[in-house]
Amino acid sequence: QVQLVESGGGLVQAGGSLRLSCADSGRPVSSSYMGWFRQAPGKEREFVAAIRWSGATYYSDSVKGRFAISGDNVKMTVYLQMNTLKPEDTAVYYCAAKDPRMGVGVPSRLYGYDYWGQGTQVTVSS
Repeated sequence: QVQLVESGGGLVQAGGSLRLSCADSGRPVSSSYMGWFRQAPGKEREFVAAIRWSGATYYSDSVKGRFAISGDNVKMTVYLQMNTLKPEDTAVYYCAAKDPRMGVGVPSRLYGYDYWGQGTQVTVSS
């Protein structure tokens, strides 16, 4: 059973940085790709970034140039370096993973993932 656990969230001032981590604390399996999503109060969960183990990375327009995703497929871990944070980045951040045994998915779509973490809160003060 895959169990993704996020860490690294917290309170930071606008312009600051945070690094989120996500690791599988359960039985590790290979993944096709891993990603980060976020959900602000009263809003839908939205795509932030994703990484394929071939090296391809994907970002939403709102974080491109400020956030960087990296990871390790063997350890099934993924990181999100967040720089130049803005108050609108405030949200609960979730990591997710795609199981290749479950078919092909789209990294930027919610339905493209089979496993999700519980989330970590990021709050950016102005």
